[in-house]
Amino acid sequence: MNDSYVDVTQDGYVATITLSNPPRHTINAAGAEALLVALESLDAQSDVRIVVLTGGSEDIFVRHYEVDELATSAERQIRESRPSRLRSPENRERKRPRGLRGAMDLLESMDAITIAAINGTAMGGGLELALACDFRLSRSGDFRLGLPETGVGILPGGGGTQRFARLLGVAKALDLILHGTVFTPETAHELGIASRVLSTDLTSYRNEVAEFADTLAKRAPRALANAKRAIREGVDLPLQKGLQREAELFGELMRTEDAAKALRAAFEGRPIPGFKGR
Repeated sequence: MNDSYVDVTQDGYVATITLSNPPRHTINAAGAEALLVALESLDAQSDVRIVVLTGGSEDIFVRHYEVDELATSAERQIRESRPSRLRSPENRERKRPRGLRGAMDLLESMDAITIAAINGTAMGGGLELALACDFRLSRSGDFRLGLPETGVGILPGGGGTQRFARLLGVAKALDLILHGTVFTPETAHELGIASRVLSTDLTSYRNEVAEFADTLAKRAPRALANAKRAIREGVDLPLQKGLQREAELFGELMRTEDAAKALRAAFEGRPIPGFKGR
């Protein structure tokens, strides 16, 4: 799949989405919707176990959300502002969001394991997009990451406040977001934002990302999906309910062919057979 913003390629069980919006390499509404459409397509494919998200620029993942688009929206809302009204009950039904919010929700909920290959700078909406992925693999170098939105009169509105608080704790999230702190990949790793920091050389970095993805792709896909679901769903539940959900997901795996064959092979000291996803 290829359009003006999103390019999708697949190598075995690994699909790579490359985002490109020269010359600034920002993300905008059209690009966000194109990303969501690409993710929806991959989510429907049983042969996709890993999704890698990366930037088309050599040293930019996603610079930030398009500021001109945000400014235009703010100006329009001021001109058109009206007293708020209560929505009728029929309008309160939650619909699946589109655009960037929808893409982020899907990155978290899809069975495939999602990797943000942060090949360079990722600020504002770019970093927020990476935060929705299961892993964030940063390239080492003179790149900047951060959520500086409070410096221009807004807050990180693409999930940044919520995901930072859950990832880092309330105190650290407040400190970084209210100060609009910008940091290096190494500091991102120290904070726990980046899962790993890899090579500075772009070719080596991409090879290391591919190796990371391939390693995961060889593991039992349903086990990875259920483990991901247990963690993401359980973290917001009381402990007992989280344990109950974990048990349900464990039970599902105990009824799979992959688990039965792998467990038997492990018990008998034989090599674990390749996982079929069933």
